[in-house]
Amino acid sequence: MSGEAYDITETGAGGTPEERSGAPAGTPVVAELELKPALEAVLMVVDEPATEEHLARVLQRPRRAVALALRELSDDYTRQGRGFDLRLVAGGWRFYSRAAYADAVESFVLDGQQARLTQAALETLAVVAYRQPVSRSRVSAVRGVNCDGVMRTLLQRGLVEEAGTEPETGAILYRTTNYFLERMGLRGLDELPELAPFLPEADAVEGDSPEGIPSFDVDDSGDSQTDH
Repeated sequence: MSGEAYDITETGAGGTPEERSGAPAGTPVVAELELKPALEAVLMVVDEPATEEHLARVLQRPRRAVALALRELSDDYTRQGRGFDLRLVAGGWRFYSRAAYADAVESFVLDGQQARLTQAALETLAVVAYRQPVSRSRVSAVRGVNCDGVMRTLLQRGLVEEAGTEPETGAILYRTTNYFLERMGLRGLDELPELAPFLPEADAVEGDSPEGIPSFDVDDSGDSQTDH
């Protein structure tokens, strides 16, 4: 055997990176792209927070490298005072407008239109967040008013979802969604402010209020008083 060296790429045993990946000639292999710009490009088009595992898989990189790059990008944006921020929310990463420029964003998004949740909807959402999983009758008992209308609004906006049924009564239970965490800027429910001790126990105030409280055709502009 001679001492000559053989280039397996030239002999066709391995092929070029493009050939090995099946990509057309001249097309960069994802794993060979610069990581931080690739992350920025992907995060620009996500419609929900992307997990580190997902990003690592699609970019063909180790999760540790992706996690480090994401944190470095986030720090860079903060240090540069950019108008956007890269944050870890609801278990994934996504771009957000920076809080300091909230007034500019609100002016553009609303443009004279009312897009905020009403006080009734916010109160109902708070009860669900702190008592979940919870039935509509229990939410109504805590608030003292019928919440059917606002619960429908919260469901339509994707802030709450069904979470099975209550074993004792068969009533549908509700919980908050990942979209709720995203909109609130929370990583998980454990980051909710400590407000639960100030809410009355639903069991203590529920009384005779059944799950079958009459449903009223109301929107999230207010509530209907529960019949007593």
